Amino acid sequence: MYPAPFEYHAPSSLEDAIALLSTYGEDAKLIAGGHSLLPLMKLRFTQPAHLIDLRMVPGLADIRDVGSSVVIGART
Repeated sequence: MYPAPFEYHAPSSLEDAIALLSTYGEDAKLIAGGHSLLPLMKLRFTQPAHLIDLRMVPGLADIRDVGSSVVIGART
């Protein structure tokens, strides 16, 4: 089965991704790898009107040591 139609967005910054989420709200889903979301879309268990791809957003695939903490990016 094919997913329902959706609009694809590939922001190039975190600010752009946040703006898209603010604009589309509940009608949007985030995708970084697609291993869990795409099968659900193909079965039409979820039907987002907007898909926001985070793969081009810099800094989300990093692991950083920040003082006494470790920050793991959303795409790691």
